[in-house]
Amino acid sequence: MSFEYPALQLLIAGRRVAAERRNTEPVLNPSTEVVLGELPHATTADLDEAIAAAAKSAPMWRRTSAHERAKILKRTADLMRERREYLAHLITLELGKPIAEARLEVEQAAGMFEWNAEEGKRTYGRVIPAREDNVQQMMVKEPLGPIAAFSPWNAPTITPSRKISGALAAGCPVVIKPSEETPATALAIGGMLIEAGLPPGLLSIVFGDPVAISRRLIEAQAIRGITFTGSTNVGKQLAAIAVQGMKRMTLELGGHAPVVVFDDVDVDAVAKTAASAKYRNSGQVCTSPTRFYVHEKIHDRFVEVFAAHAGAIKVGDGFDPATVMGPLANARRVAAMEAMVADARSRGIHVAAGGERIGNRGFFYRPTLLANVDNDCMAANVEPFGPLAMTTPFGSFDEVVALANRLPFGLAAYAMTNDLSRAKAISGAIESGNVIVNHFRVSLPETPFGGYKDSGVGSEGGIEGLEAFLSTKFVSHAVS
Repeated sequence: MSFEYPALQLLIAGRRVAAERRNTEPVLNPSTEVVLGELPHATTADLDEAIAAAAKSAPMWRRTSAHERAKILKRTADLMRERREYLAHLITLELGKPIAEARLEVEQAAGMFEWNAEEGKRTYGRVIPAREDNVQQMMVKEPLGPIAAFSPWNAPTITPSRKISGALAAGCPVVIKPSEETPATALAIGGMLIEAGLPPGLLSIVFGDPVAISRRLIEAQAIRGITFTGSTNVGKQLAAIAVQGMKRMTLELGGHAPVVVFDDVDVDAVAKTAASAKYRNSGQVCTSPTRFYVHEKIHDRFVEVFAAHAGAIKVGDGFDPATVMGPLANARRVAAMEAMVADARSRGIHVAAGGERIGNRGFFYRPTLLANVDNDCMAANVEPFGPLAMTTPFGSFDEVVALANRLPFGLAAYAMTNDLSRAKAISGAIESGNVIVNHFRVSLPETPFGGYKDSGVGSEGGIEGLEAFLSTKFVSHAVS
């Protein structure tokens, strides 16, 4: 089944805006480098209209009951599932992700809407016992206000869905700027929200110059909170703007996930599972397992099995049912892989698998493994955000804890062990917002997701994610 790529538009307060009299940029298919369509850029007037609409609609939406909001969000989830093949097709066209993975992404994104629809009904306050008989004291939760949201290209359905559904469930209008490289899925979800009954003004989807748009949105007085997923450097820049207006921030930033593999595991099984997890979405995942610290007793066998599995992965167009790993999203990621591998080779580091581009059309790169990596090479210090893994042997528990914690990132970390006391010890010792033991699944709609150190501020997902869009108010009544 195939679908026609849609004409790309902006969504301004529920109104679709075409490209006329606006700058545009091409959207490429990363498998073929063919232009899929032209994406219009929002003008300053478009942004101001979106902000004004959000501010105007905020009082109405906060008065709308959580049950009524939930109906719209759940209907949107239903529409996403009904049109799963269409959304998955768009993901594969724009990102190159294998179609089977794209279908799973749509299901998880629909689950975000479903979870937040229900959790929005549970934004409980509490009664606080008073010190005087004639006083009643309460804590209540209220919507924060209009939200500016920013999402990247690597999860084009999940990340916008998490931000939009969370904000709307809490009673907040949203102006979102998804990635210019993967715009169609966010626009399709916006259309489904409108079809599900979302009133105009509550959602705008804009594209254009990221610097100009982010500054215009964050500096707007009407915007009360920002939610951003992206690189640490950009997140810090946005935070510097937001703090000037005392805006609430949720920042999910970069990572460089360590994986600690102890010597009590089935090394062959762990190496195969680890390789499969590493090259999911071509390694373009902020929680992608990357720095493998493997006990010295099993290190060489781990490298042998991991490299063999990586070398057997079929790389190709995401629509080919046999494809396991698609292309990288853009030429920038290919250049980053080439730079890291060249740096490793210059240092004498063994390239155990991959290490080269595939062909000269499309952004394909072989699944790559660097073995016996030191702490000085580029790949050990800069998040690859691509199909590149590395291994380093370790001897003691204290040594591997120091290695896992040595970078200023702490988004996700993994440990593989069959020893319960060791699992408990490593979970407590690693400085990361997400520590996963004996598997590689990090984020679900019902679980909190956030980072330590330079990997972010606050959490998305779960009840914590909804809290990000709520303000706490203390109310005290004296009754005469």
